[in-house]
Amino acid sequence: MDLFKESEAAAVAANAPLAVRMRPRTVDEVVGQQAFLAPGKMLRRMLEADRLSSLIFHGPPGSGKTTLATVIARQCSYRFHMLNAVRVSVKDIREIADGARALLASTGKRTVLFIDELHRFNRAQQDSLLNDVENGTLVLIGATTENPFFSINSPLLSRSTVFKFEPLTDDEVVELLRRALADEERGLGKYSVQAAAEALAHLAKISDGDARRALTALEVGVRSQRAAVAAKPDSPIVFDLAAAQESIQAKALQYDAAGDQHYDAASALIKSMRGSDPDAAVYWLARMLEAGEDPRFIARRIAILASEDIGNADPRAISVAAAAFDITERIGMPECRITLAQAAVYMACAPKSNASCLAIDAALDDVRNQRTIPVPKHLRNAPHPAMAEQYGYSKGYQYSHNHPGGISPDQDYLGVDRTYYTPTDRGYEKHITAYLEWARRLREGPQDGK
Repeated sequence: MDLFKESEAAAVAANAPLAVRMRPRTVDEVVGQQAFLAPGKMLRRMLEADRLSSLIFHGPPGSGKTTLATVIARQCSYRFHMLNAVRVSVKDIREIADGARALLASTGKRTVLFIDELHRFNRAQQDSLLNDVENGTLVLIGATTENPFFSINSPLLSRSTVFKFEPLTDDEVVELLRRALADEERGLGKYSVQAAAEALAHLAKISDGDARRALTALEVGVRSQRAAVAAKPDSPIVFDLAAAQESIQAKALQYDAAGDQHYDAASALIKSMRGSDPDAAVYWLARMLEAGEDPRFIARRIAILASEDIGNADPRAISVAAAAFDITERIGMPECRITLAQAAVYMACAPKSNASCLAIDAALDDVRNQRTIPVPKHLRNAPHPAMAEQYGYSKGYQYSHNHPGGISPDQDYLGVDRTYYTPTDRGYEKHITAYLEWARRLREGPQDGK
């Protein structure tokens, strides 16, 4: 018996989990992922034509990656091997590849190799697949919860088509739950469960699009309710909201400290503060904290935003960010959640300006790519009198405080006509704009300072 037949036998065994027993047997039974499985879509056409190329399935747990692989195994005419990257070696792959070459030579039949958790393969293991995938000996189907553009070797990725699986919607999860409750052969239909709509909706919401988790919770809840009425054969099994809440205790957030969820949530927090939406900022902050994000990382992001996106439109923002970072370092979680929330809300509600960011970036570009501007002689340091006498260093420099308004007339500080900092008309930068215009007029010539 090959690995596929063993998997199929296990799936229909009486003691298999409900999520395994209820796996779709045909593409038509698959719920969700209609972007590429709906009639006429690319992957659907490939399956119907029985012409597969190497595929990478990327998506969160419970979104149907392994399920679709089992459907493909049922429908396609290829020999099918299913492996988990955690439990397979390069030797195992070579043995399968050798068998695939022999099968192809003797019968013309190709071999599909499905590898779950493909991201767990190291570079050598991934490289061992390249030749056989490239020459068509093996058709690879890899499933991964990690971003394949970072976790899968580029040569292997370039030989595969990537399909992004999305979390199932609440309605799609409820559809799967109702299907399991009605199915007498593989599901819970023989128990005639009376399931409240609000109970199924609760499972769908808390499972966060993870069909496996929702079905497991349903099975646990129904078994518990069944045990409670075991002494009363005529009593119905009722799966109400209370039973649903008991069977799925807490939402399991999908969050990896160094992967997509980490950077996506951080990006959402920053863009919400930049976009002046305090409600969104607080939500993404809460999402990151609840998932176990290091609060100091969040404090650093807030500090960066204070200068990059607020700047002198509200000069107090950088002080708020610095204080929040210091307090976060001192007190930690859970108390620093309040400090971070206060800082995030402040940033979201502050007027915005990236003028300082644009100024330094423009100046850096000139420093790197334009002719170097020499320091004007009147601005140079002259620690020895001879430097002033012979080289003219510091000669002609006007001490600003000795002039009306604290502005030296006819004093040039750059040596070229170049503007880097252009304040906006928002927040405190409105006053800066007015001040700079006043200072410009004073520098143009002696004035009365008014």
